Amino acid sequence: MKSKFDLLVFDLDGTLTDSSHTIHKTALKTFEKFGMNVILPKVELDERIGEHFKDIFDDLKIRVDDIENFIEVYKSIYFDFIDDTILYPDVISTLEKIKTNGNRISLLTTKAQDQAEDILEHFHLTKYFDLIMGRRKGFEHKPSPQPLLFIMNELKSEKEKTLMIGDSELDIRCGASAGSKTCGVTYGYRSEEKLQNEKPDYLINSIEKIIQIL
Repeated sequence: MKSKFDLLVFDLDGTLTDSSHTIHKTALKTFEKFGMNVILPKVELDERIGEHFKDIFDDLKIRVDDIENFIEVYKSIYFDFIDDTILYPDVISTLEKIKTNGNRISLLTTKAQDQAEDILEHFHLTKYFDLIMGRRKGFEHKPSPQPLLFIMNELKSEKEKTLMIGDSELDIRCGASAGSKTCGVTYGYRSEEKLQNEKPDYLINSIEKIIQIL
C-alpha cells in the first residue's frame, strides 16, 4: 500500500498507554517520601499529563525545591504501580499493520529516556520502534519542535512525510512547529474541543483509524 507518510511519531501517555492511575499514584507516593502533604486530585493531574513536572507543579502552585531529585525518586518507584497502566485497544495490531506497510515508527515523550525505554520493553512494544525519543539532556521537550526535528533528521524523513500523533496540545504544537502533519487522538487526556482548537490535520477517536489515514 502506497502511504502518505514515511514516518509516524507517537506520543506515549494518553496515546499508546492509559497510564493516568500509575502517574497519579506514583506522584502521591513520591510526595509522601519527601514528607510533603500534597493534595493532588487525579482529575487535576490528568488534564496536564504530557507536560514536564516542573510546569505542572508551577501551574498547580506546588513547591518542589529540587525537581530533578523528585523526578529521580518518582522514576525509582514508577514500576511499583505499572500494573495500573494498560495499552489502549488495538495498539499492538495497529503498530503491526504500520510496520507491515513499511512505515517507520518513532516515540516522542516527555518521559525520561530510560523510563520510556523501560515502559516500551514492559509492554513488548520496543520491536516496533525505529527510534525512541524520551527526555534527553541538551534537548528541549514538547511543545518545542527540537526533538521532533531530531527524529526526522535521524530517520531521514521529510517534514511533509512525517505524522505526529498525540492526545495533547503539546503534540499538535510540536508537530506544527516542526512542519510535520499532525493527528490528535480524542481518547486520551484532552477533550475533543481542546484538540480541535489546535487545528490538527487529522482527528481520530481510536488508534486503528491511523490505518485509514495512511
